[in-house]
Amino acid sequence: MATPLFVLASKSPRRRELLKKIGIQAEIMRANVDESSVGELSPEKTVTELALLKASDVAKYFRGDTYVIGADTVVSLDGEIFGKPQNIEDAKNILRKLSGKKHSVYTGYCVVHCKSGNIVSKYEKTDVYFKELSDREIDAYIKTREPMDKAGGYGIQ
Repeated sequence: MATPLFVLASKSPRRRELLKKIGIQAEIMRANVDESSVGELSPEKTVTELALLKASDVAKYFRGDTYVIGADTVVSLDGEIFGKPQNIEDAKNILRKLSGKKHSVYTGYCVVHCKSGNIVSKYEKTDVYFKELSDREIDAYIKTREPMDKAGGYGIQ
């Protein structure tokens, strides 16, 4: 019996590493999805819709016993949704807003089995508490460039 193929519809090194930690070696194929196409939805609907769009976009290139995994993450605070910062100033503003507050991180995931067409799409919500961050701490973190490719301007795995 052939081993199933796993494809991650993302170039995120963090997601690839998380899959590797649970024993899944995934090929990488970035989805071609306009993330602004989902409009203004709740955080839960935003991440599940984007995960579905990403997985579906990549799944059309595969057949057989292949599982395509799509995922998306956003941060939400008081009804405002934060994705990846657009630039350094945006990253600073996001981190200042999150400073000293509890906010929620939503990650949506979707798995498409190419052979059967079965789709599983769900999300997880995690509450995160930030300590009060000084401008100096925010500036030092921004200089690492870490915030620039992460929803909410930070990452914790």
